[in-house]
Amino acid sequence: QVQLAESGGGLVQAGDSLRLSCTASSGTFTRGSMAWFRQAPGKEREFVASIPRNGDATYYADSVKGRFTISRDNAKNMVFLQMNSLKPEDTAVYYCAAARTIYYDGHLASRDQSYYYWGQGTQLTVSS
Repeated sequence: QVQLAESGGGLVQAGDSLRLSCTASSGTFTRGSMAWFRQAPGKEREFVASIPRNGDATYYADSVKGRFTISRDNAKNMVFLQMNSLKPEDTAVYYCAAARTIYYDGHLASRDQSYYYWGQGTQLTVSS
């Protein structure tokens, strides 16, 4: 069983930067792809970014491409989301997710059904 814990959320202003972190409780974290999803109030959960085990590919939602960067440190069982040029529409609860499979297909990497383990989420609020 893998437990995921997100941290780093908070209240920032538009244009600011912030880095989210996700720590996995188990070494099995290193086996599959990792991803970030988010859910804004009144909206469905949506894909943000994904990265396979070796970090040799990354996938992003169009809404964050060029502003967000996903990375991982397998030795520390951690995955990160660097967020730059934040916008009010980035306000959401951000969830870390871990898959049992490595995805090199952007479509599969972006589906929440592709991920087996989920964190509790961390709130990001971007004020205008």
